[in-house]
Amino acid sequence: MSGLVPLEVKVWGSLACFTRPEMKVERVSYPVMTPSAARGVLEAIFWKPEFTWDVREIHVLREIRYHSFVRNEVSTRQAVSTARGWVTSGGGYNVTEDRTQRHTLALRDVSYLIRAGMRLRDGLTDDIAKYRDQFRRRVERGQYYSPPYLGCREFTAFFSAPDGSERAIPLSDGLGNMLLEIEYDGREGGGQPRFFDARLVNGVLHVPPAMNGGV
Repeated sequence: MSGLVPLEVKVWGSLACFTRPEMKVERVSYPVMTPSAARGVLEAIFWKPEFTWDVREIHVLREIRYHSFVRNEVSTRQAVSTARGWVTSGGGYNVTEDRTQRHTLALRDVSYLIRAGMRLRDGLTDDIAKYRDQFRRRVERGQYYSPPYLGCREFTAFFSAPDGSERAIPLSDGLGNMLLEIEYDGREGGGQPRFFDARLVNGVLHVPPAMNGGV
């Protein structure tokens, strides 16, 4: 079944930010969508515990353009334990004391074609075709489980089935080390990032074959 044609979905939006992990304070985007961000869009459209998504290609359909702006963010992470402490011991949160301005270098007017396969979880023998058909129907109807976004939740992603006119931009360039995914070992804070040497070839980002295995 590994020879099945990859599934495709076109996604676009007015803003996107696929933040480079080496940037500690300011948000600076990779020039193209990362495989982990593409997987997030696919899971927002269709997710089942029986399978995982394997992103194979990301086609860049529009010229890469940046947009720089400053926005207000809060410095403290939200925590349920802290909120519970306020209930029992008093206190609260003052956003004006926790607000800070941070610079963002985002992408604007982006459009991508994602090609991906599905991989059944170990030990399952389901017919993968039924999940593939469900995904196609959801894309055709514009259905999703959670609103898909382009790197940051406030950057909404729109999606549709490709119409066949999509063409990748004529650009080849090295993108350096790019985040592929975060592997979690079940422990809190135990995620291990995995990177690969990313290259854009004629407007297409190819995910290394060794990372795949889906259908």
